[in-house]
Amino acid sequence: MPPNKSEVLRYTPPARLKLVGIVALVVAAGVVATGLVARVRADRDVRQWTHEQVVPTVGLVSAKADNAPQALTLPAQIQAFQNAGIHSRVPGYLKAWHVDIGDTVRKGQLLAEIDTPDLDQQLAAARADLATARANEALSRSTAARWKNLLARDAVSQQEYEEKAGDLAAKSSVVNAASANVGRLQATAAFKRIVAPFDGVITTRSTDIGALISAGNAAEAPLFTVSQVDRLRVYVNVPQSYSAQIHKGMTARLTAPERPGESFTATVVGDAQAISAQTGSLLVQLQFDNRGGKLKAGGYAQASLALPGGAGLARIPASALITDEHGVQVATVGPGNRVVMRKVTVGRDLGPFIELSSGLAPNEKVIDSPPDDLTQGDVVKIAAPTTGKAAANG
Repeated sequence: MPPNKSEVLRYTPPARLKLVGIVALVVAAGVVATGLVARVRADRDVRQWTHEQVVPTVGLVSAKADNAPQALTLPAQIQAFQNAGIHSRVPGYLKAWHVDIGDTVRKGQLLAEIDTPDLDQQLAAARADLATARANEALSRSTAARWKNLLARDAVSQQEYEEKAGDLAAKSSVVNAASANVGRLQATAAFKRIVAPFDGVITTRSTDIGALISAGNAAEAPLFTVSQVDRLRVYVNVPQSYSAQIHKGMTARLTAPERPGESFTATVVGDAQAISAQTGSLLVQLQFDNRGGKLKAGGYAQASLALPGGAGLARIPASALITDEHGVQVATVGPGNRVVMRKVTVGRDLGPFIELSSGLAPNEKVIDSPPDDLTQGDVVKIAAPTTGKAAANG
């Protein structure tokens, strides 16, 4: 019997082929599932990496106690122990000068002479007036004496005698006034000789023979300047935070650029006992024995003052300091590795290190080189300390 046409067209795959198809489907599903799992893991790893990158890693350093003796080095101004600009008290013309710049002079030594023709004529006239007044006084005295004798014999009245006595008193007053005027002009004439007020050195001379000399004009340059340089005064402005440690008798080491490799000892002799409102510092005066002439008045120096250790002061690396709109701060790490900002007060800038006078205690840890965007409450990771950083902080 011939097969049915529909049966001829129907294809029945063998059982082995079905098994292969099922296996292929399972493999494909496994591949898809593996890809999905890998993608989920990659997303999770990316999220974890991103979170780790958001949390900054910071290093900590310990604030060191600063109890060792300190050397406070400050700029200093050197001045002569005594310094006087010599001006003329009388007008005239310079007749002669006897010393020049760099000459050593003694107290009372003649420096220059001034020719004063006007003053000489005034003195001559005053002496003539005094002579006239004395002659008038002598005549009045003899007249009063005669009238006194006449009064005793009742030859003149009491009124007439008193008039003569009053005239004598007036003439005596004129003599006294004329004598005082002569004395004044003589004292003024003594200033024609310009002498040194103390032992010292001539540091300036601003006149020459024939120069017109004005009297008492402090705005003009002095004829001579005399400076006592065998002793020097040294002035130092000490910041207020160290002013309590300065006392009379303590010493300082001076160095000057013109004497490289040399140092000199000066002694504190006093201070202003007041903080300057302009500089916030205490003016301290030291003295230095300069009989060897090593230092020059008017020069610049560095004064190093030996101060006792600062109890309670903390020293941190300068890189740990934060300065922003909130002031001067340091960053510390609190519970939960969260940032805690602490306001501090800088006592001294030592270059690579900063000395804090308040806000941080010794041995407290701070973040070194904090990121610029670090703020209060941020979470951070703490890096393991390195030998180099520990050595630098030490």
